[in-house]
Formats: sequence, structure tokens, C-alpha cells
Amino acid sequence: MGGIYKRKGNSAKNKQHHRMLKTKSYKRANDQIHDDIKPENIQKWQNQPIDETLPGLGQYYCVSCARYFVNEESIKKHQISKQHKKQEKRAKEKPYTHMEAEQAGK
Repeated sequence: MGGIYKRKGNSAKNKQHHRMLKTKSYKRANDQIHDDIKPENIQKWQNQPIDETLPGLGQYYCVSCARYFVNEESIKKHQISKQHKKQEKRAKEKPYTHMEAEQAGK
């Protein structure tokens, strides 16, 4: 009647599993993106050399979201999306400096 019961994985204690999940969907932080959207840096991101390991050969990159896209159509759809507009707004905000963070903690 009854079968053998098996535990469903032991990923709760597996440190390597947690490290993998943290870095799997890592995106650039907002302060890094804030530096990227400066006019002198934006050209570097938009005119990248062809790289076969990246989606769309690395030619279609959204600087404010730090994402690569497969073709021009998909990046245009992304740029009119709500997610892109929110991220663009967050990226334009001036990030806190270490000094301001320390003063707020006191």
C-alpha cells in the first residue's frame, strides 16, 4: 500500500545552492547603473564589440536596466514597458554616498 517516503532535497542546508541562486540572476546595482548612464559612459555601453556569448551578439543593450536583448524589435518593446520606465526612474536618482549612510545610521 504505502511506498517509501523520501525527503525532498536538502537544499536548505546546502551553501553552494544558495550561492548559485544569488549569482544566477545578478544584475548591476543602481549605483553602478547611475554611473553608466552618464553621457561619457553611455557610448561605451551602446557601441560594444561583437561578442558571440551574449544575446544579440551584444549589440542590443539597455543601459538603464543592464540587460541584453536578442534583436532591435525586442529592445523597442522593452523600452515602452512599465518595468523599463520604473528602472529608468530609479537609475536617474542620485545614490547615497557612504558618508550619508553613516550619518543616517548614527
